[in-house]
Amino acid sequence: MTRVKRGYTARRRRKKICLFASTFIGAHSRLTRTSTQQRMRALVSSHRDRSRKKRDFRRLWITRINAVTREGRVSYSYCRFIHNLYKKQLLLNRKILAQIVLSNKICFDMISNKIINQSNTNKGIKELKNLNRIYYTGNKND
Repeated sequence: MTRVKRGYTARRRRKKICLFASTFIGAHSRLTRTSTQQRMRALVSSHRDRSRKKRDFRRLWITRINAVTREGRVSYSYCRFIHNLYKKQLLLNRKILAQIVLSNKICFDMISNKIINQSNTNKGIKELKNLNRIYYTGNKND
């Protein structure tokens, strides 16, 4: 069997791993085997945390919006606010709403007051319609 000389290939592979692990601490940046293991671990963590970051930011936006919606009103919550927002077909996602809360709170208050007032007037109209409705039960006396 012929001999395969692969010193350059192996060195190039190890050098690539070393460059990746150059910022790691201690033996994790110097020894080939431990740097390979740390590299695998780092890649797994980065893959996991990319999806976790999206989740964490969504939670942060929801918390910010919830804090501001409950600030002035006693019985109004984030859940109701988002529900009424979708009912009015306002296309503002949670990220944009959280940015509005941080940068321009007065603008957010105007949006929320408009949504709250419209939902309250719609509630009153529905109740009036139900009061004015004549129900037919099928009896001869009706």
